[in-house]
Amino acid sequence: MKSRSGLKKLENSSATRPSLRNIANPFPIDANELRVLDPLGTSSASIYKRLLDGTYDRPFIVDNKRYRSLYLGLTYVQSVMSLTEPDVLSLRYTEMMASFLLFNLTPRHIAILGLGGGSLAKFCFHSLPDATVDVIEIDPDVISLREYFHIPEDQERFRVIQGDAADYVAKAEESIDVLLADAFDADGLASSLSAQAFLLTAYNSLKKSGILVMNLAGEEARYTDLIEQAVDMFDGQLIVVPVHDDENQILFAFKQKAFEPNWTKLTRRARELKSRFNIDFPQFVQAMERLSQEG
Repeated sequence: MKSRSGLKKLENSSATRPSLRNIANPFPIDANELRVLDPLGTSSASIYKRLLDGTYDRPFIVDNKRYRSLYLGLTYVQSVMSLTEPDVLSLRYTEMMASFLLFNLTPRHIAILGLGGGSLAKFCFHSLPDATVDVIEIDPDVISLREYFHIPEDQERFRVIQGDAADYVAKAEESIDVLLADAFDADGLASSLSAQAFLLTAYNSLKKSGILVMNLAGEEARYTDLIEQAVDMFDGQLIVVPVHDDENQILFAFKQKAFEPNWTKLTRRARELKSRFNIDFPQFVQAMERLSQEG
């Protein structure tokens, strides 16, 4: 591995647990209260107004009896965690992103762009003990909530980096086996990841057999051109799979030249992975094979 990036780590990011303030929930979200970072002196009416007009710029937490969710605005749920099984992937799109395991069972270096509630970070850390996992998150408020989502403390093979995801990728220098891009703002896909320059640096950051996996959601205008550019950048070695349950699309791009999946072998591996993780990998393989044949 050439580099784990020179970006500065947020000092003591896993040691500070901020106090959250509970306010009544007047919105159509399944919870009695919202848990916000705003200080006690901030009026609830002011918070509600900013949430409604889209100017509220801090993450907030919603709990119900079964799940804890992270929101970056009222439009999109950013992350969901089961309160009884905090390390399990709770959203269908995150399960689909984990399908990189179909193509690489033993990645050495995984980079995750966007921390959110840490679903993918925890899955990779706990499921792949031989992998180094870097998670890049630009928002210190999101990082400050890591303990509420049972995200591991920084250690030798796991760290959360405060910084710009595009900058991190630009410095990675062919060190990444799997690049998972799941970085969003209140409107959808982070603008820095929808630029053609990001795709070039993402391609260059991957090892020769590396895989880019991107979660595409929100306004389609933010990623329509990106898909077309990815087709060119990765020489057509690309599959885009819709996740109907979550209204997301997951892009899989393969750096390996003339990549030709062995669908029989992948179907067998999917059954093994389903037995191991209780995730419906066989259905994902079927969807990928069908789309690859149509494309």
